[in-house]
Amino acid sequence: MTGTPFSRRTLLKGGAAGLSLAALGTSAACGSGSGSGSGSKTLKMLYFGEQSQATELQNRLQPEITKLDPGVTFEIAAINGTDWNDFLAKVLTQIAAGTPPDIISVATEGLQLMAQKELAIPLDDYVTKDMANLKEYFADVHPALIESMMYQGHLWELPDSFNAGNMFYDTNLFQAAGLDAPPQDWTIDDFEKAATKIAGTKGVDAYGWVVRLWGSWTSFMYANDANLLEEGKFDGGDWLWNSEAYAGNAAAQGRKGGYQWGAPTANSAGTVEALDYLIQLTKRGLSSSPDVGGGGTLQGRFATGNIGMSIGGGFWAGGLINAGMKKGSFDVTMFPKWKSQRHLFGAGGYAIFKSSKQKDLSWEVLKLLVKPSSFDLVFPGNVTTPGRKSLMTAERYATTGPKNWKVFYDTLTEHPETAPIPAPPYYNAMATALNQRTTQAVSSGDAKAALDGLQADLEKAAAAAGK
Repeated sequence: MTGTPFSRRTLLKGGAAGLSLAALGTSAACGSGSGSGSGSKTLKMLYFGEQSQATELQNRLQPEITKLDPGVTFEIAAINGTDWNDFLAKVLTQIAAGTPPDIISVATEGLQLMAQKELAIPLDDYVTKDMANLKEYFADVHPALIESMMYQGHLWELPDSFNAGNMFYDTNLFQAAGLDAPPQDWTIDDFEKAATKIAGTKGVDAYGWVVRLWGSWTSFMYANDANLLEEGKFDGGDWLWNSEAYAGNAAAQGRKGGYQWGAPTANSAGTVEALDYLIQLTKRGLSSSPDVGGGGTLQGRFATGNIGMSIGGGFWAGGLINAGMKKGSFDVTMFPKWKSQRHLFGAGGYAIFKSSKQKDLSWEVLKLLVKPSSFDLVFPGNVTTPGRKSLMTAERYATTGPKNWKVFYDTLTEHPETAPIPAPPYYNAMATALNQRTTQAVSSGDAKAALDGLQADLEKAAAAAGK
């Protein structure tokens, strides 16, 4: 964010921050803990955001938790941070201090990091045991989101949301520049022509972006068929893909056991070309200098009519309205086609900590949190994209827009090449290095030198992580 960035990615005032669950471990423990009430107990969850938001969420969910077990007090503790790497660093510090939660929600950014450190349990046995009840859930969630929550053949989280890197645009600025609404099949040349016209409006930046992994110059990188790391997939996952969960689902064909991020390719020709493209846009006055961090400043500038176009996911729908933008003054389309029209996304979901003494009860809570009826309790205000397609309705976007809200889920269904952001177990080191080297590239104007440096950074981080 992803997502998020919570939004899932970064929420503005009035929006609820996304829950952050980081789940991972090496062996499922279906018989561990207590799943039914037997005296007073506390179930703890970690949250990415402000404590006031965590408390509000806790109060909304407590009645539903009580239905599962009247003797349980649900407690949510918040961890604030600029972005996911900041949040994850604080989570690891808290765990090292001996205070892990039962449940944690984390986006794509932290899944493999937590899995490799064996901080949570795989959900395979629980899913298999409850498949009869979960068939409806899997039928409603795109396989790409499920696969993004797998690692080494195991499923670590039940995803409830995601955000893909689509392109938002200010409809008033487009109209003032004499531009038609960009179609879903527009190209990088169309994007540049639109930016050139919008740049003629005084006090307006045609395009705005942020220094971070999700939705940054990396979206251009994906559209340029390049990446920071070699892409592969772990073997395994047949226990789910060949089960009744995805029987006959064409979108599940070829899915495996999660993304296996290989050797760094940060200074490959396609990656350098993508970052250099953004640098050249800035030099030509078609883009503002990027903000560093979660994206709140960028979203705020867009909401006040200072930016014509920017990358955003479904979380921008509620975020822009919360920031004071009027419905109809913004819309969304697919990210423009370059060598391909491949998008990136980040997903969010729920997992169980390996150290929890209440694993069975935690599993019941996970199932509760991914029910359709729970979505608006967790994410009031349209501040992320539902992972369940059945929740993508005109009614949901009636109060916020955008008009072309179907784009959010169509990014998965219409562009099967769309994939999660690169997030290996050494994600924190990668994200920190990416931010530093991107800032270097923008300052120096030399994308190649900066990405040569990033390549060295990632090779060092991968070696330290044993990859």
